[in-house]
Amino acid sequence: MLSQSQQSRGANAPSGFIQKTGISLKPSYYHEILDAHPELGFFEIHAENYLNLGGPARHYLQKIREFYAFTVHGVGLSIGGEMPLDQQHLRRVAQLVSEVQPEVFSEHLAWSTHDNAFLNDLLPVAYNQATLDRVCEHIDQLQSLLKRRVLIENPSTYFEFKHSDRSEIDFIRDMVKRTGCGLLLDVNNVDVSCFNNHSNPYNYIDGFPSSAVEQIHLAGHTLDNNPIVPLKIDSHDEPVSHDVWDLYRHTLATIGDRPTLIERDGNLPPLEELLAEAQQADTIRDAIRQENPHE
Repeated sequence: MLSQSQQSRGANAPSGFIQKTGISLKPSYYHEILDAHPELGFFEIHAENYLNLGGPARHYLQKIREFYAFTVHGVGLSIGGEMPLDQQHLRRVAQLVSEVQPEVFSEHLAWSTHDNAFLNDLLPVAYNQATLDRVCEHIDQLQSLLKRRVLIENPSTYFEFKHSDRSEIDFIRDMVKRTGCGLLLDVNNVDVSCFNNHSNPYNYIDGFPSSAVEQIHLAGHTLDNNPIVPLKIDSHDEPVSHDVWDLYRHTLATIGDRPTLIERDGNLPPLEELLAEAQQADTIRDAIRQENPHE
């Protein structure tokens, strides 16, 4: 469990991180970023892409870090896995966080390991007491090592477990209460999961424990038009969809403004297209601030 001083750390983030939207940092953009210094709130990196102590990725990270705030997003700790956290991997992530000093560190409510195998996916968990105990233990270990509050992201799901004994929102609320962690609300994940599970994404947002939300992700998805079971796939390789933009407006109107990231991992467009999406998010955020000036 975190101390009060650790839990309040997010309130001291630079105004750029808070006020303007960020984008994912990808190697294909390194030179253009350093040449043009585009106006952005921050960049976000996947921790696992920067764990080596040397090499081009770390070189450019250090250079770009001189001009921008950063967030670090873990994708390989397997917080929801049945196996103990990989201590070597955990120490390497902690070393990166210590060096980069990001505004926030986040991970997923998901698992990606089984025995000695690492699965190249973020898989959902069952929402029951045994899973809650395991997830909370892992979050406590992570927060104790990093000496900071971490954010946990709501998952994208394609099915529901029959042996879940509570809703996803109730599970997340219990997780926050027990560990003191914060939340990363991925609006695209909400849209994807609710479509796949035949539920209402607006009701999900309305019930989400918003006081713990410290960052928002926006991303694109693809639609698998399977004639039997159509699915939305959390692919991160398309622009943010109209449905997700509409849900984002509702989210900010409901919970207030939050630092926001445009997340893109595949089919990378010219940098100017991501910057335009970040500007679109900022336009929505500015409108919400004007409507709710005391937020």
